[in-house]
Amino acid sequence: MSAKHRIFTTPVSNVYPFYIAKAEKKGRTKAEVDQILCWLTGYTPKQLEKTLKQQTDFETFFAQAPKLNPQRKLITGVVCGIRVEDIEDPTMQEIRYLDKLVDELANGKAMAKILRG
Repeated sequence: MSAKHRIFTTPVSNVYPFYIAKAEKKGRTKAEVDQILCWLTGYTPKQLEKTLKQQTDFETFFAQAPKLNPQRKLITGVVCGIRVEDIEDPTMQEIRYLDKLVDELANGKAMAKILRG
């Protein structure tokens, strides 16, 4: 059994400011990042805020997600040189889905398209 990637044990709140900075640098907002996170995981804004305050790690964040959005399987493309649809580890795939959505936001994609509407 190989060691888990360190991102699994990293608190989401440690990476969250980078998601926001990436979005804001391109004229998008924290509210839009939060909307993406809630859409993907089923957390309410209040639950999201609580998990960030509790320093919940990525593995737990996704394992305890109220309702992972079934539409997330429509997320395709490359993140860090790897096709998200080809990632075998379920938790790593969820993390990369999130990365991909934040990338799309920063790249100016319309929110309806990002949320696979």
